Amino acid sequence: MSRLRYPVPVVGSGRGLLLLSAAREVAMTVMPERIKIKRIYEPKADADGARLLVDRIWPRGVSKEHAALDAWLKDVAPSNELRHWFNHEPKRWEEFCRCYTSELQQKGEEVSQVLDFAMKGNVTLLYAASDDEHNNAVALRAFLMQRIFG
Repeated sequence: MSRLRYPVPVVGSGRGLLLLSAAREVAMTVMPERIKIKRIYEPKADADGARLLVDRIWPRGVSKEHAALDAWLKDVAPSNELRHWFNHEPKRWEEFCRCYTSELQQKGEEVSQVLDFAMKGNVTLLYAASDDEHNNAVALRAFLMQRIFG
């Protein structure tokens, strides 16, 4: 039985340099606990800081008022192709993380938006998936922590 594989994009554009310099700047001001993750269905809290929706698709049943977003960063979300391939299947998690990391390395400007919010205070990455351990916000936070703190 053949294993489905998502084709990993080639890394090599200059956009990654923007991401690296922004991450160094953020490392001087951001502590790891300042970037949190939370389901968008949970109520807003004062400790959330900037609330950033990092899903490509608007979550079902959530009004704009309830979401209380500072930004909807759909361009930092996984590509539609990767999102459909992953389909929130835990057995594909490691491969999803590798592929999503590769995509994020090509999205320097979009990732810098998250880092800009983090430099100003707490940030909460919001997601709609029901799986709290295997979703793009978890992978994005891990990517940010790796880039900021090495």
